[in-house]
Amino acid sequence: MQKLPKISDAEWSVMMVLWSEPGLTADEIVAALEGKVAWNARTVRTLINRLLRKTALRYEKEGRRYRYFPAVGREQCVRQERRSFVQRVYGGTVTPMLAAFIEDARLSSEDITELKRMLDEKDKS
Repeated sequence: MQKLPKISDAEWSVMMVLWSEPGLTADEIVAALEGKVAWNARTVRTLINRLLRKTALRYEKEGRRYRYFPAVGREQCVRQERRSFVQRVYGGTVTPMLAAFIEDARLSSEDITELKRMLDEKDKS
């Protein structure tokens, strides 16, 4: 199994763009992030280069341009971040984390029913 790179918060912004639309050029990534972040084009290019060094991205040369593609899956990275968060913030214990989220969330009766269903299904496995 491929070891997933540690992706910084800023790098996540670039990855989110490419997970939703793989194969963009650096200029297209800059344009996609415009208005969402307060970075200049040079900063975005630096983040792209970091992600390439971490092997989170790959590229294909097209004439004088490069098209960038995610080399790691979004769901894999989300799972790694989720586990890292639970470990860092809750010492690896899930129950206090879930209790805090439930306490802070506005849950509809449908949400509660769905959560109960998920817990029942997890209990059976």
